[in-house]
Amino acid sequence: MKAAIRREAPHVEIIDLFADAPAHDPRASAYLLAAYVDAFPSGSVFLCVVDPGVGGLRAPGILRADGRWFVGPENGLFEPIVRRAAQPPKWWRITWRPETLSASFHGRDLFAPVAARLTHDQVPHEYPIDDIRRPQWPDDLAEIVYIDGFGNAMTGVRASTLAEGTRLRVGGVEVGQARTFSDVPTGNAFWYENANGLAEVAVNLGRADSHFGLRVGDAVDIVIP
Repeated sequence: MKAAIRREAPHVEIIDLFADAPAHDPRASAYLLAAYVDAFPSGSVFLCVVDPGVGGLRAPGILRADGRWFVGPENGLFEPIVRRAAQPPKWWRITWRPETLSASFHGRDLFAPVAARLTHDQVPHEYPIDDIRRPQWPDDLAEIVYIDGFGNAMTGVRASTLAEGTRLRVGGVEVGQARTFSDVPTGNAFWYENANGLAEVAVNLGRADSHFGLRVGDAVDIVIP
């Protein structure tokens, strides 16, 4: 995919945001992606390929939301971004096709070249934004959406939506909130607002995933104080 971008836009800076987004799970990936986009300036282009339906009937497209571009499959991956946008988003369906389009690697053959061309202001015909909506999805996803290399388990819930004193139930156990790791004893579990605003379950100097047996997609219960 990087090679495909370089062919079209050799001087564009490429940042790897997630090389290990939840596999085959555009819903979990959608809430994860939405937590990170505000760190990027207007005009940034996001190439987003969590695409278990590659080669199938899902539409490829381009979203513009709050000045940023998002290129990827129409499978719900951009739903939280659309929902949280400050300005009305726009959606374009990708009708262009390369001379050679594999059935199983649209990230390289289709999405990457289109993302690169957006840096040259090449935008296709606009389609109605309703074409890509997932109105049945929640505003915040009370599930584990990502587990990092330290075993910390990110939820799809923005910490700002949780009242003070809220506890989270994971793996059948309730954990309280702390500001940071050093605020709890070694080996203790807690949840905290991570650097991107998500509620994250952790164990001080331990692994929350093994401590609770957590996997991406596991439910998180919100216990209101």
